[in-house]
Amino acid sequence: MKKIFFVIVFAFFALALNAQIKSANLQASGLTCSMCSNSIFKSLKKVSFVESVESDVEASTFKIIFKSNENVDPDALQKAVTDAGFSIAKLTFVLSINQVDLKEKTPIEIDQKLFYFINTQNKVLNGQIELRLLDKGFVSPKEYKKIKSKLYSNGEKRVFNVDMNI
Repeated sequence: MKKIFFVIVFAFFALALNAQIKSANLQASGLTCSMCSNSIFKSLKKVSFVESVESDVEASTFKIIFKSNENVDPDALQKAVTDAGFSIAKLTFVLSINQVDLKEKTPIEIDQKLFYFINTQNKVLNGQIELRLLDKGFVSPKEYKKIKSKLYSNGEKRVFNVDMNI
């Protein structure tokens, strides 16, 4: 079984994409005032691969721009928000992709991360695309409960479940 897993992982790395995560839009939950928003803002600014953060206090959202050629880690963003005392209600990424074949029910590597596309058929991805993270901690608990049976899990390697139908 381990041999099969390593062959599959090797195949994924062979399909490494010419893609980079450029920015993200994060909606936080649990905010009650501008001080709450400021706490998340400061926490996100400390993340090593974050270039800049813009906040919209009324919508509880944050536009995050990433440093060029940096390895973006969605889990680090989630940790920054939870360390500030809040949670993520929605997180979307904007990626720049060049001619990537997306195969149904097959994780693909983007920016050194494995992504599994939910509700997507075979197609070629090209240009700017937007992906929404659907894993626990990146959506509301109520939404996660509705979708968790559709999510892909691999106990040995972190796989991010995403949807392009935002």
